[in-house]
Amino acid sequence: MRFIADECLDGRIERRLVGDGHELVIVRTQLLGYKDSAVLELANARDCLLLTEDKDFGELVFRLRALHAGVVLVRLHGLPGAEQAELVSRIIREHEEGMKNAFTVIGRHGLRIRKA
Repeated sequence: MRFIADECLDGRIERRLVGDGHELVIVRTQLLGYKDSAVLELANARDCLLLTEDKDFGELVFRLRALHAGVVLVRLHGLPGAEQAELVSRIIREHEEGMKNAFTVIGRHGLRIRKA
């Protein structure tokens, strides 16, 4: 699967997904300084899921109705980085088809996938 990893995403999650065989464009190293709207547009143009910890993408998708190929919001604050990486990897493996063209929230207490 192909992803764009927003600049705020934990590097351990990025490394785990690359190790799992996914393709990642990492904003922090390749597109630093892009506005959120430009990152979302790029993900849409490349048909990639956007991985982020930034809740502002919810506003872009739901309030402003921005086009997207799928957004995955990671809300795992308080969990050690290795556990976050393992959980995100497992959820993507189990639910990747449902995440396309949806807004997904991976939280400490569950998973929500909402077609937007």
